[in-house]
Amino acid sequence: MLVIRMVEERLAKSHQRGLIHGACHTYVGQEAIATAVCAHLNSDDAVFSTHRGHGHALAKGMEPSELIAELYGRETGCSRGRGGSMHLFSPEIGMMGTSGIVAPCILQATGAGYSSLITQSRQLGVAFFGDGAVNNGAFHEGLNMAAIWRLPVLFVCENNQFATEVAFASVAGNPSVAARGAAYGIPAVELDGNDVIAIEAAAREAVRRARDGGGPTLLECKTYRTRAHAEGMGDFTYRTREDVEEWKTRCPIARLKQHLLKKKIATEKELTVVEQEVAALTEAAHEFAEKSAYPTAE
Repeated sequence: MLVIRMVEERLAKSHQRGLIHGACHTYVGQEAIATAVCAHLNSDDAVFSTHRGHGHALAKGMEPSELIAELYGRETGCSRGRGGSMHLFSPEIGMMGTSGIVAPCILQATGAGYSSLITQSRQLGVAFFGDGAVNNGAFHEGLNMAAIWRLPVLFVCENNQFATEVAFASVAGNPSVAARGAAYGIPAVELDGNDVIAIEAAAREAVRRARDGGGPTLLECKTYRTRAHAEGMGDFTYRTREDVEEWKTRCPIARLKQHLLKKKIATEKELTVVEQEVAALTEAAHEFAEKSAYPTAE
C-alpha cells in the first residue's frame, strides 16, 4: 500500500511539472483493494483493469520504475512508452491491460476464466472496475456468463461513489452493487474498501473457491478517492472539501499502521524503516524514468 501511495504522490508532482504527457488518474485512497486482492494471485492469473490502474499494476508485481517510465513516455516503460497511464500492459506478471473504456475489463476477465476452464489451468481472470461500470451492459453479460459456466473469475467493484463527477447513488436504482450478485446466483460480499484485512480475507476465500471449481465471486469494496478524478481537474464542484478531508481520516494505510502497533505486530521504528525504504525506492524509480530515453520513431 505504501508503494502505491508514494508512487502516486510522486506522479502527481510529476504531472504538475509537465513530465506526464496525457491523463493521470491516481489510486490514492483505494490502496487496500488492489493490495489485498493481488496478495492471493499468481503471476499467471490475468488481471484486467481501468483508467485508474496504477495500483493494480504495482500490486500485481510491476516495478515502480516501469510504471513511472511509462507515464513519462519513455522506452523503459511497461508498454515501451507508447501506452501511458491508461494502457499499462505486462503479460509477464499477468497484467493483461488497462483501458479508459468503461467496463470491457469485466468481459475480458470472463474470457480469461473461460480460457482457464478449457485448458484446466486453474488460472483466474480478475476484473477491477468502478461503480460506473455496473450500469453498463458488460457488467450483466459478464456476470451471467461466468455464473452459468462457473468460471474462475473474481469481479472486484471499487465503489468510490463517483463515476467521474456523477454520484453513483443518483444513477443507480439499487445502489448496492453486492446485491446484484444474487440475480445471477453469484456469491457477493459488501466490504469496507479501506479495511485491507477484511478484503484480504474475502479475497482469499473467493480465490480458493474459484480455483476449486466453485465459480465466480463479486466483491463490492466501498471506498473513496481523495484526489481529483484525474490530475489537473477541478474537484469541488460535485463534492465538498469537507467530505474529502473526512475520508482522509479513514486512510487504509493509517488504519493498518494503527492495527499493527496496537496488536504489537510491528513497532513504530520498524514501520518507519519501511516508509523510508519505500520513499527511497520511489525516488530511485523516478530518477530512472526521467533519465530514460524516449522511443524512436522507428
